[in-house]
Amino acid sequence: MAESFKLEVPAKDIEKELIACAYNHVKERKTLYILIDEAHLLDMQVLRKLRLLFGRFPKKHNLVLFGQRDLLHYLSLNVNQDIKGRVTYSASIKRQNDDDMERYIVKELEAVRMGINTFNEAAMELIIRSAQGNLRLCRNLCYGSLIEACRETRKIVTIADVNAVLVQPHWRSHEELIKQQVS
Repeated sequence: MAESFKLEVPAKDIEKELIACAYNHVKERKTLYILIDEAHLLDMQVLRKLRLLFGRFPKKHNLVLFGQRDLLHYLSLNVNQDIKGRVTYSASIKRQNDDDMERYIVKELEAVRMGINTFNEAAMELIIRSAQGNLRLCRNLCYGSLIEACRETRKIVTIADVNAVLVQPHWRSHEELIKQQVS
């Protein structure tokens, strides 16, 4: 937060300066929106400290946490009711259907001025099936497949490129990796 407020103060003064900056923003008739991505990775003690800090902020602020479902689980524990009690709104993002996934890939290709035929039909189908409606997995699988095609100096991504990415350890389930080590 200090970085986004462009604060360069010693760590001992950071809270006081953050609060002062927040009040300055409100004086300028601005509403603060603080976004934290991957919030499920935060320790609950950090969230508790943030709650105390934001208790001293002006009322015109919103804290938005983006995280996996684990975050909701941790917040639902009795010990974290003080934090959960401050949640105003929550939503779960549903998995995308196959048509939406294909539109997403095509839109991303168009955004970087690549042809929509960059992935052949079989590669596109495998990517969509393997990503299971998850846009982040889809993006990562597309990037990995593009890298594989580049390594082979080809302009079209094929099913062989996608499979080369899917056999990498981070794409395989924990159980699969254990079975492979045993045999």
